[in-house]
Amino acid sequence: MALENKIDEILLKLDNLTVESIAEKYPTTHPNVNPLDYYRIHISELLAPITGVAPDKILPAIYWTNALDKGDFSLPIPALRIKGAKPDALGAEWAAKFPEDDPLIEKPVAAGTFLSFFIRGGPLTQSLIPMIRSLGVEYGRNRFLGLKDPKDPSKGRKRIVVEFSSPNIAKPFHAGHLRSTIIGSFLANLYEGAGWDVVRINYLGDWGKQYGLLALAYERYGDEEALKKDPIDHLFRLYVRINAEKEEDLAAIEAKKKEGQDVTELLANSLDEQARRYFRKMTDRDEKALALWKRFRDLSIVRYKATYARLNIKFDEYSGESQVSEEAMEKVAKQMAGKKITKEDQGAVLVDFTELIPGKEGKRLGKTVIRKRDGTALYLTRDIAELLGRYEKYNFDHMIYVVASQQDLHLQQLFKIIELLGYKDIAARCQHINFGLVLGMSTRKGTVKFLDDILRDCADHMHEVMRKNEAKYAQVEDPEGTADTLGISSVMTQDMSGKRGNNYTFDLAVMTSFEGDTGPYLQYAHTRLSSIKRRANVSDEELANADLSLLTEPHAVNVVRLLAQWPDVAQNTLRTLEPTTVVTYLFRLTHVISSSYDHLQVVGSDPALKAARMALYDAARIVVGNCMRLLGLTPLER
Repeated sequence: MALENKIDEILLKLDNLTVESIAEKYPTTHPNVNPLDYYRIHISELLAPITGVAPDKILPAIYWTNALDKGDFSLPIPALRIKGAKPDALGAEWAAKFPEDDPLIEKPVAAGTFLSFFIRGGPLTQSLIPMIRSLGVEYGRNRFLGLKDPKDPSKGRKRIVVEFSSPNIAKPFHAGHLRSTIIGSFLANLYEGAGWDVVRINYLGDWGKQYGLLALAYERYGDEEALKKDPIDHLFRLYVRINAEKEEDLAAIEAKKKEGQDVTELLANSLDEQARRYFRKMTDRDEKALALWKRFRDLSIVRYKATYARLNIKFDEYSGESQVSEEAMEKVAKQMAGKKITKEDQGAVLVDFTELIPGKEGKRLGKTVIRKRDGTALYLTRDIAELLGRYEKYNFDHMIYVVASQQDLHLQQLFKIIELLGYKDIAARCQHINFGLVLGMSTRKGTVKFLDDILRDCADHMHEVMRKNEAKYAQVEDPEGTADTLGISSVMTQDMSGKRGNNYTFDLAVMTSFEGDTGPYLQYAHTRLSSIKRRANVSDEELANADLSLLTEPHAVNVVRLLAQWPDVAQNTLRTLEPTTVVTYLFRLTHVISSSYDHLQVVGSDPALKAARMALYDAARIVVGNCMRLLGLTPLER
């Protein structure tokens, strides 16, 4: 309540507004969780009589800036659409008419067609630091955004389903899956912070002919002891071995075919055909075949859960291709045939978008097989049935598939078929969030980097670095655990540093470096802030009563200005859905904090100044920690 009173007090003085009247007049703003909202409101109220434009029309045009030297807010004058006047002339005129002595905002600077606004440090510092310390982990989250009706919270929250990670069972969780896992977990955290009801689904690749092939390999070369000791590693080695044999088998048949020999019998007994027949037994619910497959699946999930726990990731549901029933697929197939979406072609069933949809879109979507000649349903059939089943189960408002860009066409075809089936509303709720590849990895050739190995290598490297400082190493309670967290931070931060659409080459040296903008640097920034708090030994009561008017230095004001941006950054990320939006802000913030230490010493300062500076750094520690947790990182204290 004290927080709302603080905001009320400022707005009452300046614009005759209260929290209640703001909610009525500016329903998209939430000044009690986003400090910059009441500055935007204030600027809009001041500019309205100067410009002749209503304040609620000015407000959405004001945006925050990326560089502090360009101000805290910028207003592109053309966005207000004032006819018959040159924007640059209007900018100069409005800047001249703006009050000289406003207590919150300095006189704006006109630069071409933009107006730049700078917040006065004193009032921001005195309202923001208590706000951050009061909200704690909630600072940066805006629970109002996920409400079905912001004016009536009793109507509940919007629901989002996020499908991510989705590895193939009986194979190692490799760095190729890492991208889906990291990005998906980040998006789930992001929507959760915005108040949505989030359902996290891991849709496993746990069905198909490759499990027939794996079963054949296990029958030939399986080792019960090796399976119990490390199931995924053993199954992976079998998978690579049998795949190599299958390729040799097919190559030999192809060579005989070129020589003019009859290869009918060879094809019928090939490994590829044997795998197909074994999988047919699975689809026909053969008990023995299913029991072996289920064992592989269960062992894989146990191992995955352990890996996800290391990465701070949890799932609400482990689904999979195997969970889609033949009955559900048959129902979908009948619906598609009834609506003439599918057609038969030489025994196979396909969708020809070039015939169904006119122009470029139809050509782009092309043709796709739904059911093969032998009656086996392909992935697309399963995905259609799964999506419709999921909507029935969760009645979601939105669903995100976090899948590599290689699958762009597949997802476009899926959403279009859902639309053609008459479920346009469901298709409109679905979104594919794609990402580039981690280059230099292939499961079939056995050149894959296993995630557990990657994390272990990174942790070992970090451990070596930590040991070099014996005094500090002795203070760390759990050096192995700390090294593991640092290793995970390095992997995840490298993955999220670039735009998700970019490919990147996996490079352990770059990942584990303490030089430049890396995960270890972020952990160092957080531990240093934690260390200052331990060494300063200032009580919470002293921090709560600190005289924040003493924080007048430019370095202190710049830290505060950046801390104020965090709720805006988080909200903007809901539009970009790019982890790098948060990573970039976090590095900017930690650099500004780091450059302030020499100018704003805490330990050894006058008691009043010490308390004020410590309150500033405590707020900074909270914000850095909140950013890291949103990214899925565990902030270290030491």
